[in-house]
Amino acid sequence: MHDTQLLQLIIDDFAPAQQLLELLQTESLALHGRDMPLLEEILAHKQALIILLEQHGRKRSEILASLNLPTNRQGLEQLASQSSIGERLLGQSDVLTDLLAQCQAANVNNGQSILVQQAATANQLKILTGGEPPALYDARGSTSKLAKPRPLSQA
Repeated sequence: MHDTQLLQLIIDDFAPAQQLLELLQTESLALHGRDMPLLEEILAHKQALIILLEQHGRKRSEILASLNLPTNRQGLEQLASQSSIGERLLGQSDVLTDLLAQCQAANVNNGQSILVQQAATANQLKILTGGEPPALYDARGSTSKLAKPRPLSQA
């Protein structure tokens, strides 16, 4: 009974996890294109999918806990060892785990892209507002002595 319920919860998460992965891939393109309206739309959908996946994850953990099993892979393996659908349960769990790992990797890449864009924007703002000039490097990787502020023109 609990094994079939767990299996169904895992299978039910395939569609939202796949949708999340596709959204993260679209988000990557939108980040590079700086498409703010699309990014806002993606964020709303992304949050809804993450909430759904977290709820299902909690349900799976609750089922394992109700059986006095650890709420991790080890608990799932213990349940699977006593189930006629144990092999399928573990296999589908592995597929979901892989899909979620792909989502996490895509999210990390998007986060890094955001950080790079924030740094570039901050640098551009410094230049536009007459702040600190950008650091220039020489062939050895040291800060170049040529990176000196330009004299202010006097009109």
